[in-house]
Amino acid sequence: MQITRTIQNLWNQKPLVLIMMAAIVTRLVASIFSRGFGMHDDHFLVIEAAQAWADGIIVPGRPQFPGQPLIPDGHSLFYMGLHYLLFSFFDSIGFRDPQLKMLVVRLIHAAASVLAVWLTFRITEKLSHKKDAALAGMIMAVIWFLPMLSVRNLVEIICIPFLLAGTLVLINSDTKKHPFWGYLLAGFILGLSISIRFQLVVFVGGIGLVLLIQRKWLPAVIFGIGALVSIVLLQGLLDYYIWGHPFAEFIEYVKYNIGAAYDYVTGPWYNYLLLLAGIFIPPVSLMLLFGFFRGWKKQMMIFLPSFLFLLFHSFFPNKQERFIFPIIPFVIIGGVIGWNLFVQGSKYWQKHSKALSRAWVFFWILNLIILIPLTIAYSKRSRVEAMVYLARYKEIKLIVAEDTNNGSAQMLPRYYSGQWMQAMYKSKTGLVSYMADSIPCKVSDADFVLFYSDQNLQPRVDSMKKELPALEYETIIKPGFVDGIMHRLNPVNRNETIYIYRNSALSAKK
Repeated sequence: MQITRTIQNLWNQKPLVLIMMAAIVTRLVASIFSRGFGMHDDHFLVIEAAQAWADGIIVPGRPQFPGQPLIPDGHSLFYMGLHYLLFSFFDSIGFRDPQLKMLVVRLIHAAASVLAVWLTFRITEKLSHKKDAALAGMIMAVIWFLPMLSVRNLVEIICIPFLLAGTLVLINSDTKKHPFWGYLLAGFILGLSISIRFQLVVFVGGIGLVLLIQRKWLPAVIFGIGALVSIVLLQGLLDYYIWGHPFAEFIEYVKYNIGAAYDYVTGPWYNYLLLLAGIFIPPVSLMLLFGFFRGWKKQMMIFLPSFLFLLFHSFFPNKQERFIFPIIPFVIIGGVIGWNLFVQGSKYWQKHSKALSRAWVFFWILNLIILIPLTIAYSKRSRVEAMVYLARYKEIKLIVAEDTNNGSAQMLPRYYSGQWMQAMYKSKTGLVSYMADSIPCKVSDADFVLFYSDQNLQPRVDSMKKELPALEYETIIKPGFVDGIMHRLNPVNRNETIYIYRNSALSAKK
């Protein structure tokens, strides 16, 4: 009881202390236990690419395949480049263990996420009062999906502190006697977010539009200059140095996404509204969305950029869930402020305060039930641990990933093996290699074959033995708990058990 009273008093007097403690604990736990990666992009476009660059396997500015011209891949080099610098530093001091390096990377991202929680509290406090700030901050600290996602290398998540920091600087500038530097700094910081996630040009443009609507002509110009300076430095000059002309990656990114708009997950225009209504747990999610939209006039600096970003993604065909993550804190801030203002003026909710309390109790209980297992989930465990297992062998020349049950085989995160062996992927559609450093090779050259799933396993092994007679069973790598559940719920979530077979006729040795 004494502990409960202490926590209650602390919440009433210094809520930010409890919020920051919750944010730090959840993200520290995620950093330690939530290993692996979430999806293709947060590993292969960041970690794998950065380490390969540091090792001289793939270097931006040289052809990916012999004889081909230099072609940008359409991804900003800023965020990946920071990892390249970090990994180069690690290598220079002899710090080579892949898992330990990733622990450091997760801790850095966790710290950025903790900062985002603090910024959420401060922005809400500036726009409303401490009570709303406490609620918004706590939601941001412990909402079930954020601790785990915050330690992933997702550009849609790491851009959030930049968005919040720029917004807070902008809000604070209105109270300064000489706001020039504030508007300039806000523009520069928000420009950094664009260099992390190109689509955020819509969000940053929305902030500029708010300044124009408010007839803050000079601040709008200064803000725009700050953003432009940031973008020119990180996209214009960097791309000019590597590719010979500015904004090469951005131009290629736009061209690719227009051409491949229907090649990925598509959905109706209201797809992201349904997503937001689900991840914030009904009925609280509906309350937050209602408050977010209802308070658009009073919270225009929060609402309009987020709404334009939501609108853009709602009508763009490619609709992957993570695309909408950058505006999560702004929906929380606007939702909390707008909903609480509505409740204060609502006779109905004043009379039904118990129902409202029960809705919040349900929210926090269910959130906690999901938060705990997800925060310690080892994502894509079987693929990661398969590579960790192979790290015990030296001089591996070629591995084959066999998944002839499906139309394509999931890529293997070779970063965790500590070596850049060739990799070939065999599926229903044939045999391919995604390696940028590929050299001619045959399946018969393989040191290891990794079979995905136990479906038709023996016939597949027998078929592979026609080319590799000395193939012998080595070990089995099972998926993580959450990965296994997701696969059972929907087989589209492929992260099955991996069976490792070794070609005993070749020279890979421990």
